[in-house]
Amino acid sequence: MNNILKRTLLPSLMAASLAGVTLVPAKPAAADDQVLRDAGIGAVTNVVTGAIRGNGSVLGNAVKGGVTGAAVNGANGLRNHPRHRNLGQDVGVGAGASALTGVITGDSRDTLGNAVDGAAVGGVIHVLTK
Repeated sequence: MNNILKRTLLPSLMAASLAGVTLVPAKPAAADDQVLRDAGIGAVTNVVTGAIRGNGSVLGNAVKGGVTGAAVNGANGLRNHPRHRNLGQDVGVGAGASALTGVITGDSRDTLGNAVDGAAVGGVIHVLTK
């Protein structure tokens, strides 16, 4: 009896849970339609700050900057009024995202420098998109 229940009940239960997880999202994504713009601004800014500081490769800095720009965009998408940006929030999210991305990508030798680069990305995005 136990094998019969496993063979009949388990596949349908798994199918129902898979459909519930993938087809019915609980909340839409926070990033807005300008996420690619912010990721591009972040990539360019981080490449420039990385070149000024002599830290990392161009590709690595572009990746960190792109992720940081997307994170800043996502943080502003959570606000009730996304056009009312907050400089402190943009700089803080940028610093945290860049430091974390540096750790994930293996560039954890200079976490403080990554945070400074990310803060610059957040500040530039704030100024250019306000």
